[in-house]
Amino acid sequence: MSARPDPGTPSPDSSEPAGPPAVPDPADTSGTAGAAERATAGGTGPDPVPAADPAAAPEGAARSGRPQPPPVTRRIPEAGPQAMHKPGRGDTSVRDLIWACLILVPVALLIFSVGGSCSFSPGAPAEDAASAPTVDAPARIAEYARGSAFPLRLPDVPFRVNSTDRGPVEGGGTAVRIGFVTPDADFLSLVQTDGSVEGVLATESGSAGRGDGPPTMRGTVQAGGLTWEVYSAEGGEPFRIATLPGRPEVRVLVTGSASDAQFRTLAEALVAAPPVAPAGS
Repeated sequence: MSARPDPGTPSPDSSEPAGPPAVPDPADTSGTAGAAERATAGGTGPDPVPAADPAAAPEGAARSGRPQPPPVTRRIPEAGPQAMHKPGRGDTSVRDLIWACLILVPVALLIFSVGGSCSFSPGAPAEDAASAPTVDAPARIAEYARGSAFPLRLPDVPFRVNSTDRGPVEGGGTAVRIGFVTPDADFLSLVQTDGSVEGVLATESGSAGRGDGPPTMRGTVQAGGLTWEVYSAEGGEPFRIATLPGRPEVRVLVTGSASDAQFRTLAEALVAAPPVAPAGS
């Protein structure tokens, strides 16, 4: 009794060659989905297909030819110096106030010191006579008298002495100067010298340095029992020159912005003043 061949088993004598085993298409998921549904419904069937790896999805999708979105990257902040801290509004205001005070205080003191010596005048600023510096005239003139070739005098006048000076005269001789400030804040300068009239006039007027010649004589006036020759440049202050009696000859010059009345007060006090004894005598 011979066995009949199984219709499902290929016969070795079959003329059709056996091909390679069929490879399932990766894109065909119908079989997998059906198996999964049957397994869920009946509890039997092949093992469930594991979930696809998300990381491998882009690679698989790239093989399938589908366009892909650009990869998402995260920027890692670089380590570096910390940003500069902007000072608070309150800190800035206090610091600016301190700097402003440091600048304004010296300026205010300077303005106060300058303004303290001036007073308001509708026409022009006026100097305060009380604020002018004071010089110890008796001590200075006594010092100049020591070693002087001619006697010196210090007139007693109601004016403030604010300067004294001694220096040479153009053409020879020495000049001793005393500066006065009147109560009206005007000025008078008294010069005593053993130099010539031309020399002291050129020195005190400044014409010797300018080279433009001495001031022109304008006439004479009487004051303190002396005859004073008056010289002046065009529009300038007058220079009054006289010679004191006695020997050796001493010439005196008075100039300044003070009035004629104040000039006469000085001239009379000068003639009445005794010669100053030299210091240390």
